[in-house]
Amino acid sequence: EKVEMGHRRAYILAGPKGDRMNIHPSDMQPMPDRDEAKDALARLRQWASAASDAEINALDPAVARLLNDSEYPLLNRVYPADFTSDPAYRATLPDLQNGPSSLIRGAHRTIQHVGISNFRLPIRYKTRDGGEVMLESSVTGTVSLEADKKGINMSRIMRSFYAHAEKTFSFEVIEAALDDYKSDLETLDARIQMRLSYPLRVPSLRSGLSGYQYYDISLELVDTAGSRLRVLHLDYVYSSTCPCSLELSEHAREQRGQLATPHSQRSVARISVVLQGDDPLWFEDLIEIARKAVPTETQVMVKREDEQAFAELNAANPIFVEDAARLFAQGLEADDRIGDFRVVASHQESLHSHDAVSILTDGPTFEAASLDPRLFGTLHHVR
Repeated sequence: EKVEMGHRRAYILAGPKGDRMNIHPSDMQPMPDRDEAKDALARLRQWASAASDAEINALDPAVARLLNDSEYPLLNRVYPADFTSDPAYRATLPDLQNGPSSLIRGAHRTIQHVGISNFRLPIRYKTRDGGEVMLESSVTGTVSLEADKKGINMSRIMRSFYAHAEKTFSFEVIEAALDDYKSDLETLDARIQMRLSYPLRVPSLRSGLSGYQYYDISLELVDTAGSRLRVLHLDYVYSSTCPCSLELSEHAREQRGQLATPHSQRSVARISVVLQGDDPLWFEDLIEIARKAVPTETQVMVKREDEQAFAELNAANPIFVEDAARLFAQGLEADDRIGDFRVVASHQESLHSHDAVSILTDGPTFEAASLDPRLFGTLHHVR
């Protein structure tokens, strides 16, 4: 027998003894009370304690909220290797760096340099003899950021650089890479610096042997308000014998017959030059200018006759740190391919527990009222 009760239906069946039973459809099940719900939750948690995350998630992701009081459903912990990011999906991704100026934290000020540092890749460089050499290079790329912009997409700097990475590098190629990321990032000023260790085979003084000397070199291209500056940096490592110590040692020999040796030490000059004109200044050219100014460059391959020759070479060229700065400057100012320059010299004393240092600049490019507190510390070369 079917009985209509408003919008609900119930079926009345006769039992074996003539009694009647009410059968309700599933949507007519009574609402569980609190105790029944509590018992059901306890059973669910008992099941979940032995189930895997995948089994719980397959049952219903919302179950996780009941199990651990989390605001989020249980998330998939398996990396979706087959998921693809199509244009429609990428369009939904948040991009905070290109957000409105209201997202800026701190002072609304222009940032002179923002970008990436020590991005490394192999680069081919031209050599003076017409060859090429592939060297690992560390790239720093920065742009200016206007006061009303939140940030930049730094990956664009890398992508712009990779677009030119297969070419043999020169300042012209660096300029093309800089043009690309200036355009991509819609910025006014930009800078690229590339650091590398450049190998040159250097002969010994007397034995006829030779070995590779590695020179720390940096190329820098600076674009400020459309004006471009090309800068080449070289770290030149040499031995400096103290002229005063040399004279005191000779005095001890002459006056008292006392053997004495003057103190000398490994020294480093960081030479930075602004390039001008159309003629290239090769890495080899700048190294030769430095070696001609101060010939006591540290040696690679050394036999006894070379060691003796090096002692004689140092005695013939004793040098204070003031002398070093001026001798390097003399060689730089004589080359028409070089404009402004700076020499930072550090003699890492064997007599004293401190270093002797000097800075000489020519032209406005390298003038600075303040010095980086760690400037001279970066001149300690440890291989």
